Amino acid sequence: MDYTGRKAAFYTLGCKLNFSETSTIARSFTDKGFEKVDFKDKADVYVINTCSVTNQGDKSSRNIIRQAAKRNPNAMVIVVGCYAQLKPGEIGHIEGVDMVLGTKEKFNIPKYLGTLSKKNHPEIVTTRQSNLTNYHKAFSWGDRTRSFLKVQDGCDYYCSFCTIPLARGRSRNDNIANTVAEAKKILQKGFKEIILTGVNIGDFGKSTDETFYDLLVALEQVEGLERLRISSVEPNLLKDRIIELVANSKVLMPHFHIPLQSGSDEVLSLMKRKYSTGLFASRIKKIRETIPDAFIGVDVIAGTNGETDKLFQESYDFINQLEISQLHAFPYSERSKTQALKIPWKVPVEERKERTQKYINLSEKKLRAFYEKNLGSKRTALFEEQHNKGRMVGFTENYIRVETDYNEQLANNLVKVKLLSVNTNGHVDISFSK
Repeated sequence: MDYTGRKAAFYTLGCKLNFSETSTIARSFTDKGFEKVDFKDKADVYVINTCSVTNQGDKSSRNIIRQAAKRNPNAMVIVVGCYAQLKPGEIGHIEGVDMVLGTKEKFNIPKYLGTLSKKNHPEIVTTRQSNLTNYHKAFSWGDRTRSFLKVQDGCDYYCSFCTIPLARGRSRNDNIANTVAEAKKILQKGFKEIILTGVNIGDFGKSTDETFYDLLVALEQVEGLERLRISSVEPNLLKDRIIELVANSKVLMPHFHIPLQSGSDEVLSLMKRKYSTGLFASRIKKIRETIPDAFIGVDVIAGTNGETDKLFQESYDFINQLEISQLHAFPYSERSKTQALKIPWKVPVEERKERTQKYINLSEKKLRAFYEKNLGSKRTALFEEQHNKGRMVGFTENYIRVETDYNEQLANNLVKVKLLSVNTNGHVDISFSK
């Protein structure tokens, strides 16, 4: 069916992987004649790509769904993503929802659109977790200066607190040749930087008898690619040769994001994580010895079941002594069908929030110290197209957020800068250097 003249709007919650997939879903609409409009505009179809990592993710998804239904009561409202796969019935009870599509079905939404008429009862179509075996390519385009390239989906780890394997299925990927071809498509659209994303990207190659290291080597050699940035990699999969490859590369950026989740070995065991604090510390040490100015971001969960006051303090002390750049801290959130629910010691919700805030305060201190350590150095920044109150930001190779007066000629350009001082926004003011 030709939908020329009809308008579609999209909203993404959650991770970089969701952003890459939403962008790809949106292109399937424009291919059918739709005009893509801002989510705040009146549209004929609203597509919400949801997140369900935490209770807050579920709550945020519900709020956005209601906003869409209120914005245009006559529009078709379609909900996809992890929340849709895990709790389709719950979403179906939200007033205004017309369609709930699961992990597999979201990549072929136009098939279900019909005449775009509102439905008396929501149509729910999902696939059993065991049948989530197809790999769907995706990359973001038109949303920001950098492009997120999906290289992997699903997870085989089944950590006790996590529902992602239930929502996305087993670990799988396309082969290196096809992934490189996707990267070339991104470069043809004018991007200078690609960020690799997935659920567990270090696990790349399991379904194609290849390795993540092999993928990085192949992508590094793609002509025209100026920056390649790695997103989250499990510490047990971040091998020394990957760190050394980054250290010797002009394309791979000195930027690592490594999920820790807890600095207590006892809690890591309860979480069913695949490493110890000793292994994690050795990864940080290797990075600092090999790439002293690298940015190192770390994920941590506060207040998971079984985390006593003593174990939290153990975790905090461990993280405090690590030479990292920033923490992404989250309070533990109960997820149905997870093994963590069987752990007897429950941390009160308010205590989880307090522990999370302690991590956030620690993160701010470490980020400030990292920025100040780099002041006076000369870097190259890639500037974002967005601007706010006459100012614009960019990111250096080692992910320092720099700020300057808006100049449209800087957008999507790599510019040599000198880092001067940390400003009141928490960004780094710069001068331009030769």
